[in-house]
Amino acid sequence: MTQFAIFATLLIVVVSAFILPPLWLGLRAPKPRAGRKEANLAIFRDQQAELEREKAEGTLAEADFAQAHRELQRRLLEEVEPEGTEPAPVSHGPSRKTALAILLLLPVLALLGYGLLGNPKALDPAQTAAQPQMTPEQINAMVANLAEKMKANPEDMRGWLMLARSYKAMGRYDEAVQAYAKAEKVIDQDADLLASYAEALAMAGGKGLKGKPRQLVERALKLDPKHAHALFLAGAAAMEAGDNKQGADYWERLLPQVEPGSEIEQMLKNGIDKMKQAK
Repeated sequence: MTQFAIFATLLIVVVSAFILPPLWLGLRAPKPRAGRKEANLAIFRDQQAELEREKAEGTLAEADFAQAHRELQRRLLEEVEPEGTEPAPVSHGPSRKTALAILLLLPVLALLGYGLLGNPKALDPAQTAAQPQMTPEQINAMVANLAEKMKANPEDMRGWLMLARSYKAMGRYDEAVQAYAKAEKVIDQDADLLASYAEALAMAGGKGLKGKPRQLVERALKLDPKHAHALFLAGAAAMEAGDNKQGADYWERLLPQVEPGSEIEQMLKNGIDKMKQAK
């Protein structure tokens, strides 16, 4: 907050330095000075008189006098501006009320604009400070608290899914499967949840993707044939079942979705090669 206030104050001072002096002091018209036209006419008269003097003394022939006189007239027409072409000088008196209004409104409008278009929370150190990481004990306590709440609210499908994901992330697969099972009617229509449930079942049972896990994966692919997690699990399930051709097909469909040159791409390519060689 302090840094923002200092920067905003400096910005207002700089802007005010350019805007306020002309309003406070006013613009003055420049002092009158000899016009360009009058100066050119005076020069013309001097040169004209010089030509007539030379002609009278016989040092300038009639033809030369006439040519010089025409040249002098041409130059005069080019240099003298027509009447009314010069802009009137701008002048106004001081407008100190406007200057004071701008000085007062600048910080107010700046804060109002930042409040509407910026991120006011960024000015609060409590909002921008890095949040301390939770300890494993705190995480376990939160998950245990959620599990207790679910006993009192068994119809809360979102709560069961949150609890299942939490158990799965903690590696507590048996409890994750139990929580997923409470929300099966919701899971059945979501490819993400079906794939996650299948993976939890495979990890909990220790029997791989045979049986229900593979059925869940196939259901996910019916909902979304390009679902990345489901394609990966389907390839692994097919490989476990000895169906290397189908397993390679699943992973080849997955390849375009992974980052080129990544470890997962290399792992998939190695797996595809092995399954094709095992035909």
